[in-house]
Amino acid sequence: MSNNNIEPAGAQPIWPLAPQPGGALALPQEWAPRPAGLAAGELNIATLWRVVSEWRWLILGAVAVGLAGAIVATFLTTPLYRAVATLEMNPPTVEVMDPTKGGHMTMGGDERAFLATQYNLLASQNLAQRVAQDLNLASNKDFVPQKYDRNTRLKIATAILAGNFTVKPIEGSRVVKIFYSSPSPTLAAQITNSYADNFINSNLERRYQATAYARNFLEKQIAKTKAELERSERDLVAYAQARSLINIGAGGDLSKGGSPSDASSLQGAELAQLNNALAQAQTRRIQAEEAYRKQANVSTTDVVASTAPLRAQIGEMESQYQEKLNTFRPEYPDMVRLRARIDSLTAQLKREQGTVSGSRAATLLSEYQAAAAAERGIQARVNQLKGEVLNLRGAGIQYNILQREVDTNRSLYDALLQRYKEIGVAGGVGTNTVSVVDRADPPGGAYKPNLMMNLLIGLALGLVAGLGAALALEFLNDTIKTPEDVRNKLGLPSLGVIPRKKGNDPLADELKDQSSPISEAYYSLRTSLQFTTETGAPKTLLITSTRAAEGKSSTTLALAQNFARLGNKVLLIDGDLRKPAFVTGSDPDEGLSKLLTNSEPLAKHVLKTQFENLSLLPCGPLPPNPAELLASSRLKTIIAEALNQYDMVIVDGPPVLGLADAPLLAGVCRATLLVVESGKTRTRAALDAITRLKNAGGNIVGAVLTKFHARAHGYGYGYGYGYEPYRYGGVGSREREIKLIAQREEQA
Repeated sequence: MSNNNIEPAGAQPIWPLAPQPGGALALPQEWAPRPAGLAAGELNIATLWRVVSEWRWLILGAVAVGLAGAIVATFLTTPLYRAVATLEMNPPTVEVMDPTKGGHMTMGGDERAFLATQYNLLASQNLAQRVAQDLNLASNKDFVPQKYDRNTRLKIATAILAGNFTVKPIEGSRVVKIFYSSPSPTLAAQITNSYADNFINSNLERRYQATAYARNFLEKQIAKTKAELERSERDLVAYAQARSLINIGAGGDLSKGGSPSDASSLQGAELAQLNNALAQAQTRRIQAEEAYRKQANVSTTDVVASTAPLRAQIGEMESQYQEKLNTFRPEYPDMVRLRARIDSLTAQLKREQGTVSGSRAATLLSEYQAAAAAERGIQARVNQLKGEVLNLRGAGIQYNILQREVDTNRSLYDALLQRYKEIGVAGGVGTNTVSVVDRADPPGGAYKPNLMMNLLIGLALGLVAGLGAALALEFLNDTIKTPEDVRNKLGLPSLGVIPRKKGNDPLADELKDQSSPISEAYYSLRTSLQFTTETGAPKTLLITSTRAAEGKSSTTLALAQNFARLGNKVLLIDGDLRKPAFVTGSDPDEGLSKLLTNSEPLAKHVLKTQFENLSLLPCGPLPPNPAELLASSRLKTIIAEALNQYDMVIVDGPPVLGLADAPLLAGVCRATLLVVESGKTRTRAALDAITRLKNAGGNIVGAVLTKFHARAHGYGYGYGYGYEPYRYGGVGSREREIKLIAQREEQA
């Protein structure tokens, strides 16, 4: 057998398998199976392009439906006219005192909060209801159906206004645009202007109502404070009357807040006068005493000596009298007796002095005594007034407490009264914070429907819907579509990709043309198989598939022809004992099924074909128990005998399905090739088939992807080919695309 072959251009890359003990082959680590859903979740640009290419008609259909819907919606939609008005909003300012400048200062609040509040007030239901009432829209039969009562019609009109009204602030300014959409351009302008007017009026009313509330509150507070002021004033006057507090100074009117003090009370005034009189009496007494002393004769010393005890007694008693005078009045009995005793002693002293002194001394003494007596009287009155003034100070403390209460109430009353005067109707209205910049005019044309915008929306919706449907169908339909899916989902090497056959020509004609895309693809598959073992292509190769009509028999024939062209003697065995694919015009009593039931030589049942170096062992008669025949040891003997006579044995096995035929054949063949139809074979079914084949001892060397649409899956082969599905069925129930003209040697 010669292995000198040339790999054609465009062949798939080959990764040789490492031999294992006992002849088994193991998959390289990079071909280890991955989770079934992993590849489906790997969404990238290549995958998207493949999905778009494969489902392009679905996407184009969705886009067409979207555009058609946009056109229909445009022509069926009632034209709407939108009027616009422009408003300017200036936040209110507050006048406050600026102590650093000695005057007033204007301060503003949070402008963003103010503007946000105004925007929400513009879009409020209350304003919409005011507009509906202002324009009497509840009675407009073109605006609201008249079959409802008045309140219901008003609610409907309010809801319509709110639904068609739009507020659009101008970024970075205090200007806001308001829009209203209506089928009538005139009505749209009227409603927009009514919105502006009613919004301004509602702002003024809210400010006036807030001022009226403040006035009512101040009136109540003024009345309450006035009553408190009157009560405190009455308490102050009553206290002054009860304590006989009379103020004669500058603030002497107690009813006007005068406060009693030492200088302004009657006691204080009298004490001040008595202090002056006491000073004068003391002066007169001193002068009289000095005059008396100067006029005394020389014998005065004798008189003084003789009257010294009497003077001492008088002085002692006088001292006692003055001391007691601070406590008792002169009319007090003890004071009267003491005074009489002093006077008696004084008279006695005078009599004694008179005997000694002359008439002049007596006169001076009399004057001196009179001055001293006057001084003592004034001193007694001063001491009395001192006690009364001290009592007055104690009463003044409570008086001052009452006075402060009166002053506080009067200040509060004056402040409330002044504030009440400042708040008036003019103050309640003030300067409006909202003004109209541009009033709304009836629009000259409809702004809806916008054909171009609707087409763009329809195009976008159709494109999104088409892509979404394509992606959903792509990933819900979890099938093997690309060579990457073979490697990622099935964990098998992708040994070849067979394009879809184009046209209705038989496959045999495609295989005859060695430059056709299908022939080139099978050349690549043949080359890949030659690198699957250390000794080249497997000597015995089972070709099977997960289900019927995946191109299994076509692949078997093509590989058999290709290996035969290399000069290898190839035996093609039709191992499908249920629905054979290769039929001849000879007696069907000879073939694999017959050979499994006897010990006849293999050559008796092998047929020559029209292809050089290619022989066929047909199926033979269909047995009732294919699995039992294939499970016998006779099958291994047949395969061993075939290997002695041929360079390569290729077995066309049945689909795995739920039968045991294919696993039994995989157990006796050195290698198994799995045929997978692109876009049709489900991942789970293929994985189940692989598991069954491996459990039976089969050595799966790889998979070949058939009926592959390269352009639809983003592969740049540049081929414009297709493939006609090979139907799997019984003889006479399907159109045969492959015919082998075989004759026995004796009939040649």
